[in-house]
Amino acid sequence: MRIAVLTDIHANRQALEAVLADAAGHRVDRIAVLGDIVGYGGDPEWCCDKVAELVAKGALCVRGNHDNAAAGATESMSGLARRAIDWTRTRLSDDQRRFLADLPMTETVGTTLFVHASANEPGAWTYVTSDTRAAPSFRATDARLILCGHVHVPLLASRDVGGVVRQQAFRTGLAIPLLTSRRWLAVVGSVGQPRDGVAQAGWALVDSARGELTFRRTPYDAAAAAGRVRAAGLPDDLAQRLLTGR
Repeated sequence: MRIAVLTDIHANRQALEAVLADAAGHRVDRIAVLGDIVGYGGDPEWCCDKVAELVAKGALCVRGNHDNAAAGATESMSGLARRAIDWTRTRLSDDQRRFLADLPMTETVGTTLFVHASANEPGAWTYVTSDTRAAPSFRATDARLILCGHVHVPLLASRDVGGVVRQQAFRTGLAIPLLTSRRWLAVVGSVGQPRDGVAQAGWALVDSARGELTFRRTPYDAAAAAGRVRAAGLPDDLAQRLLTGR
C-alpha cells in the first residue's frame, strides 16, 4: 500500500491542492492527514470541507491542536496563532466545527501509528524535535512506524533492538529503506506552513510493500496563499512565513 501522509495544512488551499495533485501522480492508495487542517491560513472552510470529503472516500485523519481550538477547546497558543484561531472560528459552520471536534487523536493501520504530535501524550501536543524527544513515543507504542506532524520541520528517528534512539539523516525525494531491525518515527513536514527554510509544501510517501518512506516537497503558489492571508486581515507575519518557509 502507498500512503500519502499530509499534515499541518493550516488552511492553505493552494498548498493542499498542489500536494493532492502531486500525490495522485504517485499512484497512492490512501491518504492520511495528521491534523491541523485549519489555523494560520486564509481558507479554513475550503480546507475543512476538502479533508472531510477525503475522509468520506476512505482517507484517515487525526486531530491537531489548531483543529481542537477551532472547534472550541481551550488551547495554549502564541499570539499569532490565537488571532488566527479567533478569526477561523468566525468562518467555520457548525458542521465543520463538529467534524474537527470528532476527529480521533490517533489512528492505527497495521503496524503504523498516526498522530499529530507525540505518541506518548497525544493531547499534550508535545513537539518531537530530536531523538531525545522521540524516545517517549517509542516507549508508548509497539508500532513499527510512527508518523506525526506538529513541528513543521521534517525529522527521522529510529530505535534499535537495544532501545537506543538515534536521529537519522535523509535526503528529500529519495526513498529511505525502513530496515526491519529498527522501529521508526517520522515527523512529516508541513503542507501549508513549512518552517525549515523551504517555501514548498512538505509531505511524505510511505510504501508499505517496499518498506520505504520518502519525504517530498511540492512547489505551489505561495504568493497566492499569502494573498489570502492578507485578504482575511490576518497578521502579515503569517503571509511572510509562506514566502520564506520560516
